[in-house]
Amino acid sequence: MFYQTQQYIKFLLKSTNQHGVHSPFVFNLVTKCFYNKSHYPEYQTITNYRKALLKNKTKIRITDLGAGSQVMKHQERSISQIAKHAGTSAKRAKLLYRLASYFKFKNILELGTSLGIATQALHLGNPNGNITTIEGCPNMSEFTKHYFKTQQLKHINSITGNFNDEITKLTTSTYDLIFFDGNHQKEATLLYFESLLKTAHNDSVFIFDDIYWSKGMTEAWETIKQHPKVTVTVDTFSWGLVFFRKEQAKEHFIIRV
Repeated sequence: MFYQTQQYIKFLLKSTNQHGVHSPFVFNLVTKCFYNKSHYPEYQTITNYRKALLKNKTKIRITDLGAGSQVMKHQERSISQIAKHAGTSAKRAKLLYRLASYFKFKNILELGTSLGIATQALHLGNPNGNITTIEGCPNMSEFTKHYFKTQQLKHINSITGNFNDEITKLTTSTYDLIFFDGNHQKEATLLYFESLLKTAHNDSVFIFDDIYWSKGMTEAWETIKQHPKVTVTVDTFSWGLVFFRKEQAKEHFIIRV
């Protein structure tokens, strides 16, 4: 946690808001999406689900295929514990909703379903979009599959399996958004990024969760920023957003959200 606190102080010193952005594309993203203060009715659906999870004392056995939790060390954990310490926060879920609505993502890949909070937000942002979401833990995957079914959330393809194995089956597809939120390790993050680059098009967006989770994750983020196919990146501290727009000059932004 000390590393994250240290990095957050640096982030605050370097970050800006829309007034420090001179790219029209990023300025519109910040003002019309990041800082959009509208109260969408879908927000209540997101909030209700998170509240239900936080009250759910059901225990499930967790199989951690990635870096694991920095807080929860026991394999058997309650849904409420997972929602509190590892689930997508309400603020981030609402931002995912706005991003899905703003960009109208048609084809989405999510690495790390967890409790399905982010999946639900992405679905609500564009209900006609198709979401493929992969979860490594079988018990977690069964939990979210049941939720998607009871809530009649359509166009969601839930896959249970190891990312390394499942990604190789998906590289012939093209994705508008890939949300990397399942393995907070440097080598794995870079491997998934390189493997899935071939699925990106000019307007694709890659989002990397917890880029300041550890020194290794920050190093992975810095490597991704310098990749020749990457043109624009936006660092919000919680996330790193990557764009491949060839019409944009290479530029990196640090934005407070």
